Amino acid sequence: MDEALLRKALARADAAVAKGPHALAADGQRRTLHVAMGDPQADFDRVLSILSLHGLLDEEGGLRPHVCLVSVGDHFDWGPAADRERVARSALRLVAWLASHPADQAVMLLGNHDLGRVGELADFTDATFRAARVEADRVYAGDDTDAAAERAFLQRWPGLPSAELAARDFSTWTEEQRAWVEHLLRARRFRVAHAAGDSLLVLHAGVTREDLGVVGLEPERWADARAVTEALNGVMDRAVAAWKGGPLVLPGLHHPGNAKDGEGVGIFYQRPSLAAEDGERVRGTPRRRFDPRRLPLGLTQVVGHTRDKRVRELVSPGPTRDGVLRHLVTDGSRVDYAHGPPPVTGPGEAVMVFTDGAMREGRAEDFELLDLEARRAVPLAP
Repeated sequence: MDEALLRKALARADAAVAKGPHALAADGQRRTLHVAMGDPQADFDRVLSILSLHGLLDEEGGLRPHVCLVSVGDHFDWGPAADRERVARSALRLVAWLASHPADQAVMLLGNHDLGRVGELADFTDATFRAARVEADRVYAGDDTDAAAERAFLQRWPGLPSAELAARDFSTWTEEQRAWVEHLLRARRFRVAHAAGDSLLVLHAGVTREDLGVVGLEPERWADARAVTEALNGVMDRAVAAWKGGPLVLPGLHHPGNAKDGEGVGIFYQRPSLAAEDGERVRGTPRRRFDPRRLPLGLTQVVGHTRDKRVRELVSPGPTRDGVLRHLVTDGSRVDYAHGPPPVTGPGEAVMVFTDGAMREGRAEDFELLDLEARRAVPLAP
């Protein structure tokens, strides 16, 4: 990436951070290229490099006027413990940079890590979270975590479902991030879903027929991406309007975790699974796994959240590859999963396009963005 362009983009982000939480309304300019970007859990420099390699940045370090970028959620939390402070600043830069664009140019979708800022961590301060994280670092040791130490940790921090969450999953949280997320929720810049076409829905982790039943959408409208978007965003907007503090809950769609109930559940956490031993996929909503044969037919969903390795583990064994677009197609009986953009399908099939390519892994040139109109990878700039 050109160093001068990088400096301008970073300066734009820093100016947005310094301004404080804010959001720009749509400016009505025509966007001719609509691009979905999978989970940007990577250094801001890396995100900018990927956008620049695909020719999406203008000479001032913002998005080109004709570009609409849909960020598919999870803007926080990555990397080792030693990098927490740097990562926290980098993630805030990214969110502020996106918010510095008009709402119809940078579409910001929520992921489970974004909601964690106002969910599991809603009642923390910087000081109390640092204290919890220091303790969590002592307790959490992957599969070797001591059960008694974990129980003692949860007694002291009942708002958390596990030591792992503080030590790893949401470990770069800050009060400043929470202020930004709350503002963007109330300003309706952070959304649950975005309709990119009549039957093309973009959201973080996907919805099933059961999820659409929860929001009261009639089955004959399940393939209507705009109706689905309106229903899902409506649940969030009503919840945010009624929210007076504490963890934000989206009834039937998103329940943050805590010590009493365990890990968070709902449409921002759930992943497809055909594993026979995975009882989570057959429980009622909200949940953390779903049977992909329960996807609404006739609807294509563009999602992040799930890397190739995890889909291979839960749905379709095979060789894995980071960076590439992937797709799953089902007719309610068979399930086909493969690398590459989705094939042409009919009204009797449901499609998921996976865009989480592990952005911080591999070469920036190999990370694919999705052209939502063409339904293929955006080519690299000449």
